[in-house]
Amino acid sequence: MKVILVSAVALIDVDGRVLLAQRPEGKSMAGLWEFPGGKVELDETPEVALIRELQEELGINTWESCLAPLTFASHTYEKFHLLMPLYACRKWEGTPQAQEGQTLKWVAAKELRDYPMPPADIPLIPILRDWL
Repeated sequence: MKVILVSAVALIDVDGRVLLAQRPEGKSMAGLWEFPGGKVELDETPEVALIRELQEELGINTWESCLAPLTFASHTYEKFHLLMPLYACRKWEGTPQAQEGQTLKWVAAKELRDYPMPPADIPLIPILRDWL
């Protein structure tokens, strides 16, 4: 089975809220909420991929030194296995704005369960909630 490496980030604002992005229509799992991030390309580290994805998806800049490894997801979907490190980030330049048609929402950690997420993301919620 093919293993796909995806980097994701919990962007945490000054009020301790986490940014979620809703997958737009036309993408797999459309309508579900997820942590921003994306696929790690062949020549990238997970951190470099995340910095690139944040620029592309949200129009913000951050640095490797601001990405703290928090936990990871390992989940088997029908056609592939997803391995997804989740980083925490509290420092970036710019204001996150949807660049790819997705809906964004700042969510309090205790309310993360109220948002339907892909199966791989769900086990990350209690870890994030306890950490915040």
